[in-house]
Amino acid sequence: MQRIRVLVVDDHRIFAESLAAALAAEPDVEVSAAGSGPAALRCLERAAAEGRRFDVLLVDADLGGTAPSGPSAVPARTGDEDGVVDGMSLVTGVRSAHPRVRIVVLAEKDDPRRAAFALQAGAGGWVAKDCSLSRLLTVIRGVLRDETHLPPALLTGVLRELTAARKHRTESERLVESLTPREREVLRCMVAGLGRKAVAERLYLSPHTVRTHMQNVLGKLGVHSTLAAVALARRAGVGPADLTGDVVERGSQLA
Repeated sequence: MQRIRVLVVDDHRIFAESLAAALAAEPDVEVSAAGSGPAALRCLERAAAEGRRFDVLLVDADLGGTAPSGPSAVPARTGDEDGVVDGMSLVTGVRSAHPRVRIVVLAEKDDPRRAAFALQAGAGGWVAKDCSLSRLLTVIRGVLRDETHLPPALLTGVLRELTAARKHRTESERLVESLTPREREVLRCMVAGLGRKAVAERLYLSPHTVRTHMQNVLGKLGVHSTLAAVALARRAGVGPADLTGDVVERGSQLA
């Protein structure tokens, strides 16, 4: 019998243990539990190293506190047990680092905006914490077949949110396309969290020149702060500058 390996991630210990016990009673399900995002990431890494990868991750939507309704600013990464990785950050990080793992978000209440964001982040299902065990098992087995599962009552709201997000993304992409190549590179540095001095050192420019580029970026994007520019860039699919190596060479024609 092919066993389904499930990892329950919830910081409410009683709920996590009860759910794990209920799932473990199924003959084809093997369950582990983690009480935080960092603990879940360690479990996933350890299982992958041992050749016993998890198939499905069940993640508390409110893990580590209220999850953001937009792109998370908290990177999902290994760290101390006390490190905070919220539910949506965990979904994003796991889909990036462990793309074969299917993810289902467990929620206290229906929320179309957060459910839409969970799907965009890579989740395959959104279910209520008080749903029946049979319903949860149906969702678990369904996401393994690459199905998407949502409560019927959420469907209209989620579709509306996804349509609005697509519209915002299209507008954001149009604004980003108005930037010069150098301004886009400065924007990527801003997305990576670099300040003016760090950007200047990275791109071999003077701080004054970087300041001018940043002002131009904000003006062309129609925003008034670096935070707003970064949020718009992420909506447009602009990733951070690669800080592990040189992006440009001195004397680049991008200047």
